[in-house]
Amino acid sequence: MDVNGTVAEGFEPVGEAFARNFEVLGDRGAAVAVYRDGHRVVDLWAGTKDVDGTADSAPWERDTAQIVRSATKGVAAAALLLLHQRGLLDLDAPVGEYWPEFKAADKERVLVRHVLSHRAGLPVLDLPLTPEEALDPLRGAEAVARQALVWEPGTDHGYHALTYGWMAGELVRRVTGRGVGDWIAAEIAGPVGADLWVGLPAAEVGRVGVVGRVEAPGNAGGLRSRPKRSVAEAYDDPASLTRRAFAAITPFPDQNDPAYRAAALPATNGIATADGLARFYASLIGEVDGGRRLFTPGTLAAARAEESAGPDRVLVINTRFGLGYMLHGSASPFLEAGSFGHPGRGGSLGFADPESGIAFGYVTNGFSKTVTADPRAQALVRALRASL
Repeated sequence: MDVNGTVAEGFEPVGEAFARNFEVLGDRGAAVAVYRDGHRVVDLWAGTKDVDGTADSAPWERDTAQIVRSATKGVAAAALLLLHQRGLLDLDAPVGEYWPEFKAADKERVLVRHVLSHRAGLPVLDLPLTPEEALDPLRGAEAVARQALVWEPGTDHGYHALTYGWMAGELVRRVTGRGVGDWIAAEIAGPVGADLWVGLPAAEVGRVGVVGRVEAPGNAGGLRSRPKRSVAEAYDDPASLTRRAFAAITPFPDQNDPAYRAAALPATNGIATADGLARFYASLIGEVDGGRRLFTPGTLAAARAEESAGPDRVLVINTRFGLGYMLHGSASPFLEAGSFGHPGRGGSLGFADPESGIAFGYVTNGFSKTVTADPRAQALVRALRASL
């Protein structure tokens, strides 16, 4: 496999791990980028743009972008935190203060903070949306507004796999009067110079490859390649919160469908280059070459302060969340204890570590069965840790 790009002196282990992902861990097409103190130190890509890897597949280029699935949640979190930073959104206010219809079904006690920390008690929809309904920018929010609570807000946490995006997106719309994808483009991606979108513009369609499922090899690079029995049972049980949370859209849309990619679903369908994802996280912790810093020190501290920890009622493992971000831990290891970010189910990962000045982005066109800690991404993280 020919690996393209550049690696700064001292970060060679990341390049070696990236090549090994193709040789041993089953990557088909992927890219990784790392920034340190706002400067790019790793910028690598390899493989084919399309996951099938046939002779007709175009090679992955530096500007190739892919769907990053739940890594989108970190970008959506930044939108809400920036509105708070600007004095437009109170994290401790009830969601219904900005979105009156949300108060239905006894949800007056759900706070904005609960949405960001997966403590809102709304991980499921009793009446799932169809793929066509999910593409409507208003239908998801309307469904969440009608939904009854699963637990008392603030008393427990569980991953809001899809409903998180509808709540975050509607809060942005209610506060700003603009769609969440447009707001992210104008207030985050544009000022930072990051190639990432929530709602792919027609002009960028040609940069995005075909994604698909890949089987993880038996050797998962030191991580558990098969889930615990309790986790597997939760995903298999149609009545479990786990299964219902991920089935809030049923059946799940075709991720290669142009209509799905053009929609703005800020929990699941963000599209980014590895550099765009890493550059976004670099902008949260400091100045970036050619772009500006997004978070003030106070907002950064709030983003990575622990809000939720322990058994996750949806993922059925121990998770840690700050305000919209997963925190370093066994469920999703990042660089060090102070790191924060978000994985995407099946592979992609973005995070930042303020203490070391590191920001990281990995995107792939091959989605494995992993949810929070993909072996390919973790191999790169271990190599990055060894480089510092």
